[in-house]
Amino acid sequence: MAKKAKKLQTNKGIELKIVNPNAAGIDIADTEMQVCVPADRDSDNNRRFGSFTRDLNEISEWLKACKINTVAMEATGIYWIPLFFKLQNDGFDVQLCNAREVKNVSEKKTDESDAEWLLVLHSYGMLKPSFQPENTARQIRNLARHRNGLLKGASKEVQHMQKAMEQMNIKLTNVISDITGVSGQRIITAILTGERNTQVLSALADKRCKRSKEEIALSLEGTWDADHLFELRQSYELYKIYQGMVEECDKEIEKLLTGFVTRIDMDKVEMMRAKKRISKKNAVAFDVESYAHAIWGVNAMAITGMSSGSLLQLIGELGSDFVDKFDTPAKFCKWCNLVPNNKISGGKLISSRVPRRKNPVGQIFRLCANTVAKSNSPMGFYFRRIKSRAGHMSAIVATAHKMAEIFFIMVRDKVAYDEGRVGMDEEALLKRKIERTQRQLNALNAKLYATAS
Repeated sequence: MAKKAKKLQTNKGIELKIVNPNAAGIDIADTEMQVCVPADRDSDNNRRFGSFTRDLNEISEWLKACKINTVAMEATGIYWIPLFFKLQNDGFDVQLCNAREVKNVSEKKTDESDAEWLLVLHSYGMLKPSFQPENTARQIRNLARHRNGLLKGASKEVQHMQKAMEQMNIKLTNVISDITGVSGQRIITAILTGERNTQVLSALADKRCKRSKEEIALSLEGTWDADHLFELRQSYELYKIYQGMVEECDKEIEKLLTGFVTRIDMDKVEMMRAKKRISKKNAVAFDVESYAHAIWGVNAMAITGMSSGSLLQLIGELGSDFVDKFDTPAKFCKWCNLVPNNKISGGKLISSRVPRRKNPVGQIFRLCANTVAKSNSPMGFYFRRIKSRAGHMSAIVATAHKMAEIFFIMVRDKVAYDEGRVGMDEEALLKRKIERTQRQLNALNAKLYATAS
């Protein structure tokens, strides 16, 4: 493992010590890789390679010949992935670095200078590696992100269906909340097969619909234009295709999860189910709660606001050993971009904004936090308390930070979800407000009596 920077006290003052003498720096691009090693390892120590598989093999062989054991490279798009895993599999300690943190500001920017700058910083231990999950978790992450993309594609087709019906003045969306539900799909299928009788179409609605059959029939009186019907047909067929692809994706993810769980050496602990109501729409087709418990040893589903979809994404984004890569919950929350970046100058706080960058794990916790806005739970009380003081967006960030902190502690310490970690409940807060108000009232009464006397 690469070492961190060390300072030495010399007769000339404080100097940095070279902690990674066998280091290399690699500047990544689409078509070429610029690799720099220490000058004493080769006469041509700053070489340019291609990006084909043969070139990656040459890079690995050259680094071995130069007796390199640790490598630093920039995270440039997705171009770093093949070389990163090639070098990892060949036994190198590879550090992936944020391009913003290794920006060369001291000289003219070229590929050669960037690779050399990476080498120098890494030799002195000045680079901070980016978090990377294990390979199986990465595969789950790729498929989980792909699944989200399929769901977004399906939602676009639903919008196209709604647009086609609106242009025919069919107001089905006004009387049925979800046209992809049982009633909506029955009616749309009948329309596409040629049925135009509004009474027959309204009779296909499920008996649990709140609107009457008469209202549904009135909403289905339209122009039935051929072009819009064609749009409706193709959008509906695409929606069904997307749904089928999501089912296939769920099966493939479950295969990876099954293999992932068997490779994890985790003590078997009986799981207490969260007993949450899981929405059937876009639901994951397997028991994510059980797999998450087997991977982390705790039931993260018990956290208020956590859903099966969010849990699946967290498995892929974090893997099983993420708590070993963050020293404290605070550092984990900062990596999630849920902590203000306090800027202090002259002893004064000049800015405390949350950085404008997207972290996938932070986004997951933000979505979970947004769902508890009206929840009758300590997490919901906490959200509304922050919202009353700082606004809705600040409440989302603060609640997401609270969720991330609790989640990290649960996995690290192998403890069950405790609502007491969230903070005081609403009743206790009201009692505290009453006591504070009473003290203020007593102080005002004392001041009034002192003035009167």
